[in-house]
Amino acid sequence: MTAPRVRFAPSPTGYLHVGGARTALFNWLYARHTGGTHVLRIEDTDRERSTEEHTRIILDGLRWLGITWDEGPYFQGEYAARHRADAERLLAERKAYRCFCTREELELQRTQAEAAGIGFRYDRRCLKLASEEIVRRRDSGAPFTIRFIMDDQEIAWDDAVHGRISFQGRDLDDFVILRSDNTAIYNLAVVSDDIAMRISHVMRGDDHISNTPKQIALYRALGQRPPVFAHVPMILGSDGKKLSKRHGATAVGDYQEQGILPAAMRNFLALLGWSPGGDREILAEDEMIQLFTLEGIQKKSAVFDTTKLEWMNGQYLSALPVEELVEPVRRQLIRLGVDDDRDLRPLIESVKARSRTILHVADQVAVRLDPARATLDSKGEALIRKMGPAFGRNLGLAAAALAELEDKDWQPDQLVETLRRVAESQQAKLGDIMQPVRVALTGSTVSEPVNELLAVVGRERSLQRLSEMARRNGGVSVA
Repeated sequence: MTAPRVRFAPSPTGYLHVGGARTALFNWLYARHTGGTHVLRIEDTDRERSTEEHTRIILDGLRWLGITWDEGPYFQGEYAARHRADAERLLAERKAYRCFCTREELELQRTQAEAAGIGFRYDRRCLKLASEEIVRRRDSGAPFTIRFIMDDQEIAWDDAVHGRISFQGRDLDDFVILRSDNTAIYNLAVVSDDIAMRISHVMRGDDHISNTPKQIALYRALGQRPPVFAHVPMILGSDGKKLSKRHGATAVGDYQEQGILPAAMRNFLALLGWSPGGDREILAEDEMIQLFTLEGIQKKSAVFDTTKLEWMNGQYLSALPVEELVEPVRRQLIRLGVDDDRDLRPLIESVKARSRTILHVADQVAVRLDPARATLDSKGEALIRKMGPAFGRNLGLAAAALAELEDKDWQPDQLVETLRRVAESQQAKLGDIMQPVRVALTGSTVSEPVNELLAVVGRERSLQRLSEMARRNGGVSVA
């Protein structure tokens, strides 16, 4: 058997939506699993809305996700002559006809159908025109479209996801395949291209199911066997409605900007509507390729859970060598206005295990580099209120004891021992000393262990912050 040929065919009229990215991923996984070919085709026939910038954004998004292609990118607009030739062939074989109806006439037919309480279906008046009248109108320069003749017979196929799907031809319109400006309508263009590119499997969103009977009819009329269709359920938002901007970010590029790792995004998208079996959630690329099958695609729509995406990203982030995070974090720091030439590796290492995104890592590193960013959060404010005067007093005592350590002794073991001695001298709990230190350095009660936090912030910066926070809260400053 010939290896499968699949295609991802985005329209360059906007950004790369996460739904489109998942479609691309499923096609890529299937091609890699079967040893097939993954074709990239840019469907740029919408001249008014298609732009080179959108094409670049789509290609960049695919590359970021690690979704490669074996052929292309092809551009649908380059095949307009073939599209016209296929339409003219259908016309010559009396499988299509010229329609001279104006937009106003068609609108009147539609209005009359609505008034009669019936669905609009073109009444085929131009199919009934005498050949002499057709020639007269054509030769006089009257504009026309070309309509495909839909038979009344049943059109059915065995969808690889949904099983058998059936439409009745009598319920479908004689649809336009070529506009009056000689450009092809989507249904003809996509069939013409898929035939020419020998596409064997068409995997796409199930919003295309209504197009499929028309395309199958075109395949048959052009003497070709239709491909295997696999219609993937839509991605929904948390409210159960189709995912859109009202649910938050929907563009792949947005998640890249938010610090999601490409491997995590790829893993997350793969599990939106596909199950590898069992309860496995973290899958390496080679595992996804090995396990992916059309049978594993689920019929039920998947919900885009941002919280789960961030959790999954955190798993990948924790496992990533710190060296691979230095440059991405530094870029984010520069965007935040923090330009520091310090070695970022120890700072990144101290926070990455509790981070969900690269942006979150950068935010925490920025706090450890720049005192102005250590703003109090609700937990920090609550601790200050709870401890009252003891907060500033304990912080001042901690600062005074830590100030006695020299640079060479500013190490985690010596730091924790120093804070333990302060707690013992005050007959206080160790947490009542450490938590004020943590809040002074980060603005929050949550961080890495306080001795490690002090070590990565450094002696000078730490003492400066502890003294300033102690002074503001009635404690004694060592500065």
